[in-house]
Amino acid sequence: MPPSPHRTEPAPLLLVSTSPRRYFLLREAGIPFEAVAPRDVAEDFPAGEAPADLVVRHAAAKARSVAGDYPGRLLLGADTVVVLDGVIYGKPAGEEEAREMLATLQGRTHTVYTGLALLDLASEEELTEFEATEVTMRPLGEEEIASYVATGEPLDKAGAYAIQGRGAFLVKRVDGDYFNVVGLPLYRLSKMLQTAGRDVFR
Repeated sequence: MPPSPHRTEPAPLLLVSTSPRRYFLLREAGIPFEAVAPRDVAEDFPAGEAPADLVVRHAAAKARSVAGDYPGRLLLGADTVVVLDGVIYGKPAGEEEAREMLATLQGRTHTVYTGLALLDLASEEELTEFEATEVTMRPLGEEEIASYVATGEPLDKAGAYAIQGRGAFLVKRVDGDYFNVVGLPLYRLSKMLQTAGRDVFR
């Protein structure tokens, strides 16, 4: 039976992010979306703030930063950090900091946190969640770290590695949601979309 001519499909999800990894995951999952860059969001790291609270706060700030331009839309913000021994690692400022991060993470188990914020501007409802995944890196020598950093891959990644790229060679074990380490926990997102009334299989 053909659809009613009066029925309108919901506008695609609006991803508020510049991350190619998040674009790729949404596209591969078959979720219709459009993307826009967040505006003027300062990713601060106050002492004492829990990592889960921090990534959710950053994700919500990203979604809200463009809300005024997209009335009625469903906006998705996301933020990812790496945590080891209570220290939060975002993206390295340059090659030296990337080497320092990897030297700290190598041979140990750290936790990757991603916060999600789904802002429904039609209903004025906001859903927030986070995912945490443990990642164990194998031991790495200085030369190996330097070679990896020289590829340029770590420079825009939280924790200075990309598990979906050459950084996969650094990782010994993943306990939890792999997609969370890439930057977008798809299972957690699917539950949020369903709560917001979106069918992820359509």
